[in-house]
Amino acid sequence: MTQGAGQGPVVRTATLRDFRVPPYAQVPVQSRVPAHPEVPQHSQVPTQSPPQEHAPGQTQLPPQEHPPRHEQVPSPAQPVQQSPESAHPGNAVPEGETPDGYTPTARDLPVIGRGGPGDTVQVQVDETPAPEGLGPLYVVGDVHGYLDELVEALAEQGLIDADGQWAAGHARLWFLGDFTDRGPDGIGVIDLVMRLSAEAAAAGGYCKALMGNHELLLLGAKRFGDTPVNSGPGTATFKAAWLLNGGQKTDMDRLQDVHLQWMARLDAVIEEDEHLLMHSDTTAYLDYGDSIEDVNDSVHAILTRNDADECWDLFRKFTKRFAFRDDAGPQAVRELLTTYGGRRIVHGHSPIPYLLGEVGTEDGEDGARPVVEGPHVYADGLAIAMDGGVTMAGKLLVVQLPLPN
Repeated sequence: MTQGAGQGPVVRTATLRDFRVPPYAQVPVQSRVPAHPEVPQHSQVPTQSPPQEHAPGQTQLPPQEHPPRHEQVPSPAQPVQQSPESAHPGNAVPEGETPDGYTPTARDLPVIGRGGPGDTVQVQVDETPAPEGLGPLYVVGDVHGYLDELVEALAEQGLIDADGQWAAGHARLWFLGDFTDRGPDGIGVIDLVMRLSAEAAAAGGYCKALMGNHELLLLGAKRFGDTPVNSGPGTATFKAAWLLNGGQKTDMDRLQDVHLQWMARLDAVIEEDEHLLMHSDTTAYLDYGDSIEDVNDSVHAILTRNDADECWDLFRKFTKRFAFRDDAGPQAVRELLTTYGGRRIVHGHSPIPYLLGEVGTEDGEDGARPVVEGPHVYADGLAIAMDGGVTMAGKLLVVQLPLPN
């Protein structure tokens, strides 16, 4: 599959090979922020209702951000000081860049600033084909800013070493989207994935990522802010929806153009080793094309046109969930597999405790902590759910495919 197809020559970020760890990059650890899974209008809902949710069409005021338990959030004027040796391995930025900004994600689209239609930003990159003889395939579920948990999970699989460097040679690693929001360090997660992408390529493997609905949400919050968008019976804004769904000011304050440019290239769906990888458990991908390349190009074109309502509709469709769950689930999976190829779908987005109807409480108190030991295989064995519910004290999943029988 050709990644990054669109208008003009293929471009990608070229400054990812020279990374350093700045003393100001570390973000204080926060307690887990309660998740608010987005369930847009007309989407299916679980048989047992999850905790309070905020659909894209809602216009209520965003909640106040809460400081981490037992710790004080430093003032923006007084960033955390830390030596490069002790900084977190995920908090790396390209040499010569300064953390200065915010937090979204998407594919090969112009995303810098809020300009009108036609704004373009291109980033040059080495598009060298991957070598032959690639190693095993791994996938990562929703991370949502939980950098420490991600580093631990990657190390357990032998994908990174004790210093957070790529250690898996020719292995292939795919992230299924949703890097930020709700957790304490979304920018650190993005920095780590960006750096591992360069290190894996240099070692003969690769580390790549897909676009999740939170990437679209954050991208929209950056580009359109408080601009009203049409949302069913009323109006909404990307910024309000971002805040209502776990947006973290610390991420916004640290986002750089290089993050936006990298995230702007993420594809929506791919196939690897007969596994169809996508973020959301929805058939809405079928609205954007009859092939993988068509879907990715359509999403790219929508974001490039810079139309707030069109981008909102894309985000709304990508928030749909549970299409593969109940009696009609196997048929929905087969429709996607017939259209795009593959023998199994692997997705994130819907936490496994929600799919199982074991919602409990989001903070895991009163003995209701979700128990997730691994991926959830369902829909007649045709679908694999990878969101272990890290935002609700569950587990951040990193697994090798194919799964053992």
